[in-house]
Amino acid sequence: MNKTEKFPIGHVVGFLLSIALTFLALILVEYTSFSKTLVYTLISVLAIFQAGLQLFSFMHMSEGKDGWAKVTHTIYAIIMAVIIVVGTIFVMTAGHPIH
Repeated sequence: MNKTEKFPIGHVVGFLLSIALTFLALILVEYTSFSKTLVYTLISVLAIFQAGLQLFSFMHMSEGKDGWAKVTHTIYAIIMAVIIVVGTIFVMTAGHPIH
């Protein structure tokens, strides 16, 4: 936030977008006749978008002199977490048909 800026408009916009995404997910669940798989996929996409929105709006992810380095490190951490979780699930389930 700029030091001369009195009203945090970025925070308000981020908050309103977060609320809108939450209500959109609620509408998908309650008022649509989409298949469960499509609803789960759309909610997952909305959740990822909302997490990114909050990282940039409220946690100031891209601010500072090394702002984009923080973004790169966060993306790397997410990729590593996905690899670990998917790899663990694969290792734990792949050997069962053999026994």
